[in-house]
Amino acid sequence: MINRGILALGLLVFLSAPVSGQFKEVIDALGLGKKSSLNNDQITAGLKEALRVGTNNTVQSTGRVDGYFRNEAIKILMPEKLRTVEKGMRLAGMGPQVDELVLSMNRAAENAAPLAKDIFIKAILEMSFDDARGILTGGDTAATDYFKAKTTDRLTDAFTPIVRQSMKDVGVIKQFDQLLKTAHQIPFLNAPSLDIHQYVVAKALDGLFLVLSQEERNIRKYPAARVTQLLKDVFGR
Repeated sequence: MINRGILALGLLVFLSAPVSGQFKEVIDALGLGKKSSLNNDQITAGLKEALRVGTNNTVQSTGRVDGYFRNEAIKILMPEKLRTVEKGMRLAGMGPQVDELVLSMNRAAENAAPLAKDIFIKAILEMSFDDARGILTGGDTAATDYFKAKTTDRLTDAFTPIVRQSMKDVGVIKQFDQLLKTAHQIPFLNAPSLDIHQYVVAKALDGLFLVLSQEERNIRKYPAARVTQLLKDVFGR
C-alpha cells in the first residue's frame, strides 16, 4: 500500500516536473512502474488498457444470467420504502410472487448491463491528460469515480428503454401493480407510489459501478489481475 508520505512525494514530483515527463515521474515516485524506459504514451496507454480490462470484466460479470441475482453485493431487492409492504405480503402467503418480482428486476438489469461496454469505451477514448493524471494519482477508485462522472447520464439513457422492455416482457409491471393492489387490501399496509423502472435502472447502475470499483482495486493491487504485458509494465511493483 502506498503511504501518505510517498503519495505526497509523487504529487510534489508531478507538480515540479515538466509536462513531457509528468507521467513517468509520478509513476516512478509512486512505485507504480518497474521500467524507467516507459514513456508518457506507454504509461497513458497502460492506464487506458487497465480501464478497458476493468470495464470489460465488469460488463461480462454483470451482463449475464445471475450476474446481479446471484451476487449478494449488487442483487436488486424490493425497494426500501416497500420493505414493510413486502413483509406483510409474505405473511399473507404471497412470498413466491414477491420472489418472482425480485428475480425479474434482476433479469432486467442483467439484460441492460452489456450496453455499458461501448459507453465505457467512449469515455476512455475521450479521456484527457488531466483525467488520466487524476486517475493515476487518485485513490483506489479514482477510475470508477471518473466513469461515474462521465457515463452516468449516458448509461441511464441507454439502460432505461432496455429495462422497460425487459420488465414488460417478463411481466414485472403487471406483477408490481398487482402486488401493490393486493397490498392495499391488506389491513394496516400502506403501499407508497414508486417508479419501478427508475428504481431498477438506478440499482443496476449502482451495482455496475460497485463491480467496476472492485475490478479497479484488483488491477491496482494484485499482479494476477494484470493480464497483459503493458499492464504489468505500468502497474508492476
